[in-house]
Amino acid sequence: MTHDWQQQIHALHEELVRRDDPAALVREADAVDASVRYPGFALRGPVFGVAVRDPAAGPRWRLLKPVVNGMPQMCRDSLNTHLWFRAKDGTDDPGRRRELLAAVAVLNREPVNEVEACGVRYRIVRGDEFTRCDDRALEPPRPTDPEPAERTWNFRDGHTPSPDLDLALDTDRAAGGPMAGALRAWLRGFAYRGVRFPAEVRGDSERAVRSHPEVVLLPTCFGVVERERSRWEPALALQATPHDARRVLHDAMAEMWPLLYRFDDAKKAVYTRAAEEFRALERADEARVEGRVFRICRVERVLRMGPDGPEPARPSDVDEYGPMKIHPTLLPDGTVVFDD
Repeated sequence: MTHDWQQQIHALHEELVRRDDPAALVREADAVDASVRYPGFALRGPVFGVAVRDPAAGPRWRLLKPVVNGMPQMCRDSLNTHLWFRAKDGTDDPGRRRELLAAVAVLNREPVNEVEACGVRYRIVRGDEFTRCDDRALEPPRPTDPEPAERTWNFRDGHTPSPDLDLALDTDRAAGGPMAGALRAWLRGFAYRGVRFPAEVRGDSERAVRSHPEVVLLPTCFGVVERERSRWEPALALQATPHDARRVLHDAMAEMWPLLYRFDDAKKAVYTRAAEEFRALERADEARVEGRVFRICRVERVLRMGPDGPEPARPSDVDEYGPMKIHPTLLPDGTVVFDD
């Protein structure tokens, strides 16, 4: 660890003491306890989102779409939709609409990581997702992790918005306490190593340490994982709070999986009963049904920053499909033409 980072960690400690914030001190104690109980790190792999730099909103890059997708093309499609609807509903100026549609046209045909329209830069950004672990399990939610003000189990009531939305990607801001500072210091030199990663993946990772040397810790999220032989595999999408993760697991067992996989009545009843038993425990972090084991785990993410902003998708990142036209043709006057 460099002397500079040691100074930053000392400053974080002094700031924590100076604030005399009992809640912050308890969160820091939780972080210290977690580092002892779960000393390892399980790397999940890359995640992708969309960042925007709008001079009218300030000099910082900000997150436009959460950094949760497993492929860059999913984010390109999301950005495509965002720009198309901005052109359709967000302006009456034919000139601005042409600029937005020009960016949409690029996204329709090319797997680009950045487009610009109306003076605003949009970038597909890349992070890494990891979970703390011990020899047997992944770290569950901590007692100090935030929960919704009103906890509901009704999936149709909506969910907690992603904490990524409009997040400023600011490496100068000393967020968190000494444990977060120490983690950021360690992650600066993190690169993929080992023969399980292809050579091109390791090479891109090592180059990223040099080209994007700073790191930003994104807000903690919570996932549902399932035990598969000797490994834990993600089962459902990341959520903003532990309760949201528990709720999507309950909904999956009670409604989504029986419908999606066409369970017969007997199997559906087994999953419904397991879902209600899980719900009755209120804050359980494990559910079992028909020999399957599911757990709620705590997921951390890091995003690299360089002189020109957040790291984009790497050449070795994998897409399962390519760009395509997603929306009907939109003319500069705002007319929508539904293609054959």
